[in-house]
Amino acid sequence: MDSTTTPPRNKAVVLALASAAQFIVVLDVAIVNVALPSIQRDLDVGQSTLQWVVIAYGLLLGGFLLLGGRMADLLGRRRMFLTGLTVFSGASLVAGIAQSSGVLIAARGFQGFGAALVAPAALSILAVNFVEGPERNRALGIFGAVGGTSASVGVIASGLLTDGPGWRWVFFINIPVGIALIGLAAAFLVADPAERRRRNFDIAGATTVTGGLLLLVYGLNRGAEDGWTAISTLLLFAAAALLLASFVRIEARSRDPLVPAAALGHRTLVAANLSAFLTFSAFFSFIFLATLLMQQALGYSPTKTGVAWLATSLTAFAGSAVAGARLVTVVGVRKLLVTGLSLLAIGMLWLARVPADANYLTDLLPAFVLAGVAIGLCAPSVQIGALSGVSESTSGLASGLVETMREIGGAAGVAAVSTVLVSRAGLDGFRAAFVVICIAAALGAVTAGVAFPRRTRTAEEDRPMLETAGDTALKPVPIAIDETNG
Repeated sequence: MDSTTTPPRNKAVVLALASAAQFIVVLDVAIVNVALPSIQRDLDVGQSTLQWVVIAYGLLLGGFLLLGGRMADLLGRRRMFLTGLTVFSGASLVAGIAQSSGVLIAARGFQGFGAALVAPAALSILAVNFVEGPERNRALGIFGAVGGTSASVGVIASGLLTDGPGWRWVFFINIPVGIALIGLAAAFLVADPAERRRRNFDIAGATTVTGGLLLLVYGLNRGAEDGWTAISTLLLFAAAALLLASFVRIEARSRDPLVPAAALGHRTLVAANLSAFLTFSAFFSFIFLATLLMQQALGYSPTKTGVAWLATSLTAFAGSAVAGARLVTVVGVRKLLVTGLSLLAIGMLWLARVPADANYLTDLLPAFVLAGVAIGLCAPSVQIGALSGVSESTSGLASGLVETMREIGGAAGVAAVSTVLVSRAGLDGFRAAFVVICIAAALGAVTAGVAFPRRTRTAEEDRPMLETAGDTALKPVPIAIDETNG
């Protein structure tokens, strides 16, 4: 029996636990954005330091996701889930009571590390508790709905909390939620076996890939701040490339690699990761840019900015629930991603013409609704595609990979639009940046259409990842990834 397998009557609890954990992980990517001016004023933080309140979380989250996913496979999904929640909740308390920018930034980093353990473990727990097909699709639809809406809900919550009890509550609110999840997980998730199959942990691979990803995400952030041709930026990218190249070499020679070579030949997993990168590159940069547009160019208050995001949040939740529960089984992952990313591109093109006296109902709302529908279709589709045909013993790895691509894509998107925004004055900068997001979404639609298979594949046409990294034979599994007639 797998370490997280539960009786059927507990599946609803497992889904609720995993979804709630994913909610707070993604929520904290965006929840500090509206609160930044208040944090800067209360803690007397300089502008160059202030960005680290955001960067520290994303940096550690993006850097450790792949390692967190593999640790869930080798050390136990329940164990990593509980450990991550404990670290995340403790760091949230420290962030809330912080009296200096240094303590706050360090706490945000530990939040990100805890989240990097939680996110892949949560997705992996779903993968092994729900049977692949309609049952898992329904579960991932709800999971995707929560993940797809939580970033925009984070902006809403940030505005309401900042204007209400104060910015510290954007961190304090995580504590009761974290404690409740820890208690429920301890009670309802079956304990990991005391003795797991002996495996050699790929320390060299884990070190190089984590270091490479950390430097890559940091380089993306510094590129937007210092310039893409600055020596510091180029050195960061060079160091990241060196570490990631070393990782590839280490994996090729390892008996028990962190990423089995078969993963790179798993077409749906590769396609899902490419789609995740481009989808969240466009969506996270849209949230970042539109929030700045409303506050800096249109004069919205924090509360008004938060309420404006309801259109995206509600449509994203509805779209995810429908996509995961019904549409993905009938239409297929490929068509849903192409449709969703095309809608997102149209929405960004609409915002690229935003006037100085923009009216919310006519100039912003249509794009916000389109973006909500788009992420609602794409978020569960990416996760369903990433977990299709993946064995239980590598579900954490697959989860970590797709979550990593989400975070790196988001960092790359925000860095790109930030660069465009500072290169032009006023609304021209916003318009040009929305064009960049439109291009990213359109590229994502084309990529999804080409990368994913066009019909249901047979067992002979696709093979899942290795049950164990040392296996030499692959066990075929039929994967219904798209519609039969193409």
